[in-house]
Amino acid sequence: MEPTRNPSLWDRPAGRAGAHRRMPLWFHDLYTDGIHPEARFPRDRYVRLAERFEQGDARSMIRLETSPLADRSDLLFAHERGYVQRFLDGKMDARETRRIGLRPWTPLLIPRTLRIMGGAIAALQHVAGTGGLAGNMAGGTHHAHRDFGSGYCVFNDLAVCARLAVKEFGFRRVAVLDLDVHQGDGTATILADEPTALTISVHCAENFPFRKADSDHDLAVPAGTGDDSYLAVVRSAIDITVAFQPDIVLFQGGVDGLESDALGRLSLSRDGMRQRNRMVFESVLGMGIPCVVFMGGGYSNPIGPTVDAFYDLFMDAAWADQRALTGRRRLGSGTPQGRLSSSVGRP
Repeated sequence: MEPTRNPSLWDRPAGRAGAHRRMPLWFHDLYTDGIHPEARFPRDRYVRLAERFEQGDARSMIRLETSPLADRSDLLFAHERGYVQRFLDGKMDARETRRIGLRPWTPLLIPRTLRIMGGAIAALQHVAGTGGLAGNMAGGTHHAHRDFGSGYCVFNDLAVCARLAVKEFGFRRVAVLDLDVHQGDGTATILADEPTALTISVHCAENFPFRKADSDHDLAVPAGTGDDSYLAVVRSAIDITVAFQPDIVLFQGGVDGLESDALGRLSLSRDGMRQRNRMVFESVLGMGIPCVVFMGGGYSNPIGPTVDAFYDLFMDAAWADQRALTGRRRLGSGTPQGRLSSSVGRP
């Protein structure tokens, strides 16, 4: 059922100057520079988005934080030891790198991947201590499985964070809400036998991966779906999330459902995507649930509409957090703060 919200977070006046906080968003130059310039992957989306957040209203809403390096022990929460070691040692074979797809392969992909995972864990650590929202300006790597990578994903930050949330930060129940246009197949397989985690995927039925995994809840929509039908399915996904009564939500906010996206096959508008964001953030914050936002996919060509939609995603998150701050109980009170995991973001 939908939480009671009166008035809407979006209708409340913003708090007084000095009464709000800037939402932290983790980023590193390697998010762009760690991908070979000749790769088909749209690497410039990260640096272009970072530049947007240093300008205008965004500077008062969001603060960029430098993503730390994740530790090998963090990766082992969701991945097979041999696979992790082959990647870190630069000894993956051609078949493994081809399946991931970030070619031409470059050694910089190793620190890039560790920074992306480190940013996700740092965001998790932040909300574990203070509540509210935090984000990572990359990741949402939901196609990575326990012992192999796929679909531009090396390690699965959603699965790692879901397990860290319970085992290291004291959360009891974690919901992974994946609204990327592609099914979160790796997340589904890694967390399949995890009673403390719920996996929900809203995705295009006729899209990668073509052999789907079984999430706890798969809500597939047909190719060509527009705003109204899509948002009705998102509402169902949110209702499922709320009914699970999680302590924290990990939100994969891919924007590859845009009509302009080269890989999406849906027909969503920028406004429809913003309505999706607001539905998610209002629901989780209205319940007092912390939320980590993962960037997910977006492949418009040219890349401008994707960058715009990601800008909306994180600005909507920051706006909801700021507006909710003066009208709800502080999320940090009663938020679990378990033992800090390995070395990411530690003082």
